[in-house]
Amino acid sequence: MKQDPRAIGAHIRMRLPQLTPLERKVVESITSKSDLSEQTSLKEVAVENAVSEAMIVKLAKKLNFSGFREFRTSLIYYNNSDVANLHSEIGPNDSSEELLEKVFRTSIQAIEETKTILDISEFNRAADILFKARHIDLYGVGGSASVARDLSHKLLKIGIKAMVHDDAHIMMMSAAILSDDDVVIAISHSGMTRAVIDPVKLAARNGAKVIAITNYAQSQLAKDAHVVLNSTSQGSHLLGENAAARIAQLNILDALFVAIAKKDLKKAAQNLNKTQQAVKNLREY
Repeated sequence: MKQDPRAIGAHIRMRLPQLTPLERKVVESITSKSDLSEQTSLKEVAVENAVSEAMIVKLAKKLNFSGFREFRTSLIYYNNSDVANLHSEIGPNDSSEELLEKVFRTSIQAIEETKTILDISEFNRAADILFKARHIDLYGVGGSASVARDLSHKLLKIGIKAMVHDDAHIMMMSAAILSDDDVVIAISHSGMTRAVIDPVKLAARNGAKVIAITNYAQSQLAKDAHVVLNSTSQGSHLLGENAAARIAQLNILDALFVAIAKKDLKKAAQNLNKTQQAVKNLREY
């Protein structure tokens, strides 16, 4: 199989929002099946989930596999990869040591799997677009706004001004006055947040380029964007997916920051020195 085994779990999870509740339940049942092997039959899986064999085949195809056999083989391949077992659910009786181990391992899994699914050509396009931008706006609400602020802070260090907007009204106002030379970086874990999607649509209509950072490649935000950089995370019932996703997104944007800085390293170094000197006297020694 040509596909990196670490990417298989991510590709399956990225398509879950497009499934019906029953389909999603069946997929979660199959992916959590501890005794899945090449001997596991289509009939066995159908009976265990009280659905038809035809539905299992159709479901495999919706997940972008040719059929049940490829789905089964790919999942086994993923289960044997070095990242598949990093994630563990947090339990009510976990000690502090166990909790720390599980949270850290889940974040490591998110970073490793995100690295395998990241489209390098899209990454390079994003860096080129941002380097040439006249103006950069970052859209995000909740935890995504924190990710946006981190990138804005880093860009300012090298002399690139980027505005962060986390209010629905302000985002729409921002989008209304953008044009061909401007760029929007829209961050949304689900890719379905109306407060972000609506201004993105308006910004695109006005000619601005849109770069989306999201966990779901088939989300509305991804469809509306010119460039899509996907993160992925498994998360947990307690933390949700967003906690680990933010770690992965921060890594994507850190790499993007470095790629932009490299395009004019001399200027970036000069501005970095200026901004460091500006805050030097604000530190305690």
